[in-house]
Amino acid sequence: MNLLLEYQSQLIDGTIMTINLALTSLVIALIFGLLGAWAKLSANRLAQRLAGAYTTIVRGVPDLVLILLVFFGGQVTLNNIGAITGLWGYVEVSQFAAGAGTIGVIFGAYFTETFRGAIMAIPRGQIEAGISCGMRKSLIFRHIIWPQMVRFALPGFTNNWLVQLKTTALVSVIGLQDLVYNAFTAGRSTGQLFTFMAAAFVIYLLLTGVSDLLLRSVERHYNRGVVRA
Repeated sequence: MNLLLEYQSQLIDGTIMTINLALTSLVIALIFGLLGAWAKLSANRLAQRLAGAYTTIVRGVPDLVLILLVFFGGQVTLNNIGAITGLWGYVEVSQFAAGAGTIGVIFGAYFTETFRGAIMAIPRGQIEAGISCGMRKSLIFRHIIWPQMVRFALPGFTNNWLVQLKTTALVSVIGLQDLVYNAFTAGRSTGQLFTFMAAAFVIYLLLTGVSDLLLRSVERHYNRGVVRA
């Protein structure tokens, strides 16, 4: 315990970095997920094929491989393009940008299927009723599609978010000073690796527990007035 107190600032900084990384990647994932769901449900064949290729490729490659590819290969690619076109000079991709961007794109593929399934679960007759009442598309989306999409998507969203939060631990391999990186560094320097890994275990458990409680309250809010069989 004395060691943990001695290195508490390092563990707190790593926890804050992990939370920032998780929330930033969540925003990116939601954007990609909504766009992917829209593309898969659209009548445009090209959009459907692009979205299908996106979800198939991203879900078929290990997360760590994609993170390493983006961090090392992305920087080389950007600098080669800049050198050829002369549009920019040397670009350095930070560990945070590579980690947040890659995790966001990865889970955007999972959110695509979550949102697509949620939208498809909405009875078509409700949307047709809105159209027959003269409602604009924006009103139909705001009052009919969005509330029900959120309700149907929340169980899958909760599962994806909890997995995404834990996936942030992978960025420690590219040197980002997150919770795992700082805990491993402190454990290696003190010879008490198990103690600091156990501390990281407890912190991740607390983060996922709080997230689960908050999302359950959101789910109860959107389920108000719903009659269950």
